[in-house]
Amino acid sequence: MGLLTPLILSEIAPAVFQVLGRFLWTLGFLSIPVSAAVAILKYRLYDIDRIINRTLVYGALTVTLVAVYVGSVLSIQYAFRGLTGSESQLAIVASTLLIAALFNPLRRRVQNFIDHSFYRRKYDAARTLEVFSAKLRDERDIDTLNSELLSTVRETMQPEHVSLWLREPERKVER
Repeated sequence: MGLLTPLILSEIAPAVFQVLGRFLWTLGFLSIPVSAAVAILKYRLYDIDRIINRTLVYGALTVTLVAVYVGSVLSIQYAFRGLTGSESQLAIVASTLLIAALFNPLRRRVQNFIDHSFYRRKYDAARTLEVFSAKLRDERDIDTLNSELLSTVRETMQPEHVSLWLREPERKVER
């Protein structure tokens, strides 16, 4: 009877640990979306649109920069091998400097492309407001400004009704 107990435990223990391991792995895996949901609700991160935008921009930027980096390292190494007959660490340094110099301009271009492609209404509204601000700087006539403002609001916001109420300028009473 004393030999039977360790034999049973040695057969049951691996199965118990396997089931327990699968349970803990599943629990850990499910904690990722649950913790994201808790963070969104607790910290009021409802502006998920911004997260999606940043994900698209930085995902595309990362893929592009990796492709440029690998391509430049390989091409510069090939050029060094052709000129000197050996590889050089200068190719890695030059490629890293190239990526550092390209980061901000490429990020702006990718951001503009994503905004233009996926967030067209926001992109058009920003452009419309830029045009209106340029007209606002140049125009002096209040009636023209009134009509420009109303047309800009109609175009960008698309409300059912638009009106602009202006207060009459105060008149000085002479005594």
